[in-house]
Amino acid sequence: MRKKNNSKKLTTKKIILSIVGALLTLILIFAGCIFYFLNKVNTVKIDKDNLGVNAEVAQKAKENKITNIALFGIDAPVGQNGRSDAIMVLSIDEKNGKLKLSSIMRDSYVDIPGRGKDKINHAYAFGGPELAIQTINNNFYLDIDKFMTVNFTTLPQIIDSIGGVTVNITEAETKYVPGVSAGTQKLNGAQALAYSRIRKDGGDQMRTERQRNVINSLFSTIVKTSPAKYPTLLSELLPLVKTNISSTEFLGLGKDIVDTGATKLIENRFPCDFHRQGKTIKGISYQVFDIFEEKEELHKFIFEN
Repeated sequence: MRKKNNSKKLTTKKIILSIVGALLTLILIFAGCIFYFLNKVNTVKIDKDNLGVNAEVAQKAKENKITNIALFGIDAPVGQNGRSDAIMVLSIDEKNGKLKLSSIMRDSYVDIPGRGKDKINHAYAFGGPELAIQTINNNFYLDIDKFMTVNFTTLPQIIDSIGGVTVNITEAETKYVPGVSAGTQKLNGAQALAYSRIRKDGGDQMRTERQRNVINSLFSTIVKTSPAKYPTLLSELLPLVKTNISSTEFLGLGKDIVDTGATKLIENRFPCDFHRQGKTIKGISYQVFDIFEEKEELHKFIFEN
């Protein structure tokens, strides 16, 4: 009788060990797949000691479980820095379960380290992501040490890989976006790029809003995508991204984003209409504003709202 009981116990242990072994194998395979795809990202090194990170703000962000990441959209031939025509800060707010997207107008008149006063989008052309991040941190007193860059020339490929983006097109915008009519429209990659590049209707204020509309639709679509499609999606999208975020950091940030439970991005634009004014200096148009007031507005949006 004792032998039978011992035999049953051994059999049970074997079954449990087999199940645990199978689960561990699946986890290892899954982790291996994730790292395989993440290693396709174009990872670059930048000097984190040269980013102008504000130590006081970094501590505040840490205490409030907020991660700020710079997002750049450049429009340049492959291999060249180009100007960052889209400049945004993605804020992952774990504490309050929010994802926030702050657009910085590309014509903002700021101080670029080593270059003096100029348009903020020139910083990327002058010194790549390192100088661009330093310029944002120095002017807006932020703690950014991570970035992601996508070239606008690859935007159509990104949009098409998820099946398009849905945005609301105005009557005035239809003449700039081929093959669409006014109202809610699903845009393919080429149409989304044309929409994101519209400059004449509403100036840079509306241009940044259109870019946020595209990103918000991208985010919403990816959130609703079946996990079964993630491998194909990651394989297509990740090689188009340039970043200093490592594979392990990507996994952590992905978990942080999922943990917020957010299904949409909260958006804002800086400088806001209260503090800015269009001004021509030496024949060039800029957005001039009170940097201290605008810093307060941006911090309020990121850390308080």
